[in-house]
Amino acid sequence: MTHPLVTQLQFARSEFVRCLEGLSDEDARQRLLPMNCISWMIGHLATQEQFYWVYFPQGKMVQPKLNELVGFGRPASTPPLTDMWQAWQDITVAAD
Repeated sequence: MTHPLVTQLQFARSEFVRCLEGLSDEDARQRLLPMNCISWMIGHLATQEQFYWVYFPQGKMVQPKLNELVGFGRPASTPPLTDMWQAWQDITVAAD
């Protein structure tokens, strides 16, 4: 039986993806100060997933350069949406 916290994480991930369906690259890269753009946020959450669920428990880095681009304390950037979704997918698959 799957632990309830794992079920909750999977639900939160699916809702995150569902809420951003149909978002264009142009809109995802739009930065409304002082916030970062949505593509940056996707990459940043992927970085967190990578550290907590892949690197610390498994010792693997699926996207080794991602933290340099969208990690904590990094300067704002507007990365391509497709690149950030690919990083998200690669990391969450490795985490699961």
